[in-house]
Amino acid sequence: MNSTDVIIIGAGAAGLTCALIAGQRGRRVVVLERASKVGKKILISGGGRCNFTNLNIEPQRYLSHNPHFCKSALSRYTQWDFIALLEKHGIAYHEKSLGQLFCDHTAKDIVKMLLDECEHANVEIQTDCEITKLECSSKRYCLYTSKGQFTANSLVVASGGLSIPKMGSSGYGFELAEQFGLNVHPTQAALVPFTMTDVHKDLCERLAGISVPVTVSIEQQSFREKMLFTHRGLSGPAMLQISNYWRPGVTLQINLLPDNDAAELLKQFKEKHPKSVLRTLLTQYLPKKLVVELEQIVWLGYADKPLGEWPDKQLFRVASTLNAWALKPSGTEGYRTAEVTLGGVDTRQISSKTMECQTQAGLYFVGEVLDVTGHLGGFNFQWAWSSGFAAGQYV
Repeated sequence: MNSTDVIIIGAGAAGLTCALIAGQRGRRVVVLERASKVGKKILISGGGRCNFTNLNIEPQRYLSHNPHFCKSALSRYTQWDFIALLEKHGIAYHEKSLGQLFCDHTAKDIVKMLLDECEHANVEIQTDCEITKLECSSKRYCLYTSKGQFTANSLVVASGGLSIPKMGSSGYGFELAEQFGLNVHPTQAALVPFTMTDVHKDLCERLAGISVPVTVSIEQQSFREKMLFTHRGLSGPAMLQISNYWRPGVTLQINLLPDNDAAELLKQFKEKHPKSVLRTLLTQYLPKKLVVELEQIVWLGYADKPLGEWPDKQLFRVASTLNAWALKPSGTEGYRTAEVTLGGVDTRQISSKTMECQTQAGLYFVGEVLDVTGHLGGFNFQWAWSSGFAAGQYV
């Protein structure tokens, strides 16, 4: 039996951060990871370069049934703190659009940095470690695993959510929370591409690979980023962002010309180019293949007519589609390709200062397992660093 101060379940972003902070305090820490290596989601993120944080971290960029919960941790360990850690290790990085920060070279630099910090703090990490049973008695946690028994007074659940199961996610943290009587909000795939059926699936297949800047909206929520057509449906940053707010049966409003009032633009086309066909003029603003597809859907009967012969009513019909194309997804690609999990352990049962369960002493939850989900662009990694840091100070 291995007796220690702190056991952390999961060697991802949140778990490793918690481990190194606790280790720096002199705590004896053991991290148990069921996968063969640590930080798998870090390694594949950002196309292998890891979008590790964002310059514009704000609480309103996170979804939760308890929206104020994330404020404390985010304010005590900020993006600037994590950037300082990278600079300490000499890791080069750069900013992409919208404040997103990526490694210049590889996400392996981030994992090596975390492991170096853990090694310096005398953290023990066990990989290929499957947990078979968890018991708690006399305020001490005992875990039965494929690597033997481990006991500690503090147990940190950093097991992640259900996204990308091939990376080892299993939902074990949710089961553990329920074992201790905690409420778990229903979960669903988030930051995930949409799937389409019938004619719209055929349309997306024909346009697969085409990317276009759009503004996509659901009720009062909207995002302006790129949309990508795929063989299955719609993806790209704009679609991933809005997927956090989508529910089955809801229609997306897609503005294909976010910089233009389409009605005014088409009116100008008609006045200045009465002998031209709309197809020719619109390809200055949209990919030709997309224009041809829209032509078949919206203005087929006028496709070859010069604009001077178009009634204004027909022009306005086209304009309404360009500024508010209504598409109803049949679903999403699910956890297989989702970047994160929406929902999770109810944060009203967790201390926002320490990440400790309010009804179970010594039990902590950090990272994606909690009901805190960030927007695309480094926000979820920052939540992992911040929540891991918060718990690491108290375990």
